[in-house]
Amino acid sequence: MMRILVINPGATSTKISIFEDKEEILKKNIEHSASDLAPFEHIIDQFQYRKDLISKTLKEEGFKVTDFNAVCGRGGLLRHIPSGTYEVTDKVIQDIYNPPYGEHASNLGTILAKAIAEEAGIKAYFVDPVSVDEMTDVARVTGFSGMERESFFHALNQKSMGRKASLKLGKKYEEVNLIVVHMGGGVSVAAHEKGRVIDVYNVKDEGSFSMDRGGSLPVNALINFCFSGKTKKEVKKALGSKAGVFSYLGTRDFREVEIKAFSGDEKAKLIFDALVYQHCKDIGAMAAVLKFNVDAIVLTAGMAHSKKLCSAIADYVGKLAPIIVLPGEEEMKSLAEGALRVLNGELPKEY
Repeated sequence: MMRILVINPGATSTKISIFEDKEEILKKNIEHSASDLAPFEHIIDQFQYRKDLISKTLKEEGFKVTDFNAVCGRGGLLRHIPSGTYEVTDKVIQDIYNPPYGEHASNLGTILAKAIAEEAGIKAYFVDPVSVDEMTDVARVTGFSGMERESFFHALNQKSMGRKASLKLGKKYEEVNLIVVHMGGGVSVAAHEKGRVIDVYNVKDEGSFSMDRGGSLPVNALINFCFSGKTKKEVKKALGSKAGVFSYLGTRDFREVEIKAFSGDEKAKLIFDALVYQHCKDIGAMAAVLKFNVDAIVLTAGMAHSKKLCSAIADYVGKLAPIIVLPGEEEMKSLAEGALRVLNGELPKEY
């Protein structure tokens, strides 16, 4: 039996779980208030504060660091790398302290895992960070020289649900072509070709809008907005956290949107329909990427709990391929399983 500590830092909490092989035996969500985090200028400065809380929680639950065979942390905004399980090395830590794509709470996952693992004399790992890149060369071309499409998406959940859907099809993940639609606070729609994500729409840059991000926007209107007297910081905040559904309806809660949309609120119904419409356009594009050889369309993450949303998507794209609905996310389990594969003999990837 292998015992794995999993660490997943978020903006306002640090989730930890303990797995014995694939069974989760402890799950804790350590919350951080705004006042708790206020003294830290940069996210990386929160390292010792969060580490102390993890150590305190483990002690309260009767665990020592020497009880574990490995520690697995959430990967952050690291360099673009292929999918897989990676050992946390000095190169990883160096990039966390000098992040190539900016600060994010998930960046803390690897350094927290490394620090705790070193205390116990064991290995620290991370699995499928958002910077996983398996795109084809042709998919990178944008239409403007010097500007290239990049791969950022919900790789951890996309890969996990891709494997889960493949099992439902009675095949291996490496044998099928899937379109996986992650519909959470952020949205990503990806083409999985026999185990590789060869193209992806990521709401951070393109594709369907989400609850508070704009996705693809008209270029000229975007240029005018950028030169409307706003600073770069103001533009990034508006488009990164105040766009999407929030800009229309003032909420980031999809459940609230759904209730309003089907209770006579015409504006809410329009935005609900537009969200469905744009998701389906992205699915259609990814079907073309796969030359319409699609084994299944997988709907996952929080919004996939909505039967109305999934049904509306099926009305558009149900003829393309069978639709498999796998609501929610399994980030902690996916991290544990990635580490377990290495503990059971699979070689870790080299960062």
